[in-house]
Amino acid sequence: MDSEKIRLLEDKARQLRVAIVKTLHKSQSGHTGGSLSAIDMVTALYFHTMRHKPDEPAWAGRDRFVLCKGHAAPALYVALAEAGYFPKEDLMTLRRLGSHLQGHPDSKVTPGVEVCTGSLGQGLSMANGMALGLRLDGSASRVYALLGDGELQEGQVWEAAMAAGHYKLDNLCALIDVNRLQIDGEVAKVMNVEPVTDKFRAFGWNVIDVDGHSMAAIVAALEQAATVKGQPTAIVARTVKGKGVSFFENKASYHGVAPSDEELPKALECLGEQCNL
Repeated sequence: MDSEKIRLLEDKARQLRVAIVKTLHKSQSGHTGGSLSAIDMVTALYFHTMRHKPDEPAWAGRDRFVLCKGHAAPALYVALAEAGYFPKEDLMTLRRLGSHLQGHPDSKVTPGVEVCTGSLGQGLSMANGMALGLRLDGSASRVYALLGDGELQEGQVWEAAMAAGHYKLDNLCALIDVNRLQIDGEVAKVMNVEPVTDKFRAFGWNVIDVDGHSMAAIVAALEQAATVKGQPTAIVARTVKGKGVSFFENKASYHGVAPSDEELPKALECLGEQCNL
């Protein structure tokens, strides 16, 4: 992929970080750190890799996306709004009573959301089911699942990983957001999940370890994943929680805390944006 296209994707990710910060500030509720760490991957998926039609969310030929770590819903919502699934103005209703943008994705009310997620550990199993169903239908569509590294502490993830390897689900790609932090602190101290790459390989996966904030590396990994036959692919993305806003970065305290009135202009400045509120 040429450098100009990569640059455009990088700027798109920056714009979506701005949207995440503004959305969470407006709601004064939601998950900041993990949304910012995952947005580069979400940007690459929705604006480069995935086949989808915002004006026809149920298009049979679409690729499927499962946000396993459903608390990072702001990252998904800003991408869906940017892609045209619903008006960007709706982002300002996040977590409000009656809004279709709930705290965790709900496929019954939000255009573009494939499945309800939020109970950690269950998403990869649902992605497996989608991949198996698509294969039975002879579909060329692919399934992408985004997990958090803290989520890997759930046993069901490893049952799903074992099943995906056993059934050789080469139409499945899992992206692991390894930002090393969860709500209670460092993942390694709460319940260490490393070595992540070796574990997925042991279950029969093709594994690609990348810098989760290098758009070129993410895009290259996704392109490689699409060529692999006979194995599911896991992209282990090394990321920074709160990426893009210096005083959010690498702080577990911003796992589920929205930017305050005082923090908003400083956060936007970090992202190269002016605060017009």
